[in-house]
Amino acid sequence: MLIIVEGKNDKSRLRRLLVDVIDIICTYGTPGTTRLDRIKHAAAGHEVIIFTDNDPSGKRIRGMLSDVFPDADHIYTRKGYAGVEGTPDEYLVQQLEKAGLEEWIDYASIPEYNAADTQQR
Repeated sequence: MLIIVEGKNDKSRLRRLLVDVIDIICTYGTPGTTRLDRIKHAAAGHEVIIFTDNDPSGKRIRGMLSDVFPDADHIYTRKGYAGVEGTPDEYLVQQLEKAGLEEWIDYASIPEYNAADTQQR
């Protein structure tokens, strides 16, 4: 499984929520031919998920990645959030669960879920 995001802050944000077996790579903005080739090489043999911001730049990058990975799954953040990095954990987790990634979510690392578990005990 490989998730493609735009930047290092997006990557670190998702890295906190997912176990290490999920690879997360960055486009570092709008990728050129060389960067697209590197991403394609890194994605070889992996199921690909595209998770870019819901802004004009993110939509452009998503389109480019969709051309390279037509079978990729897509995760979307809500309009109004400041990109993937500015999306609340709870919403990110919901989107990751919708994408079928619940077995790779590190719920123990998410304060909102730990608080709920503690209250149930």
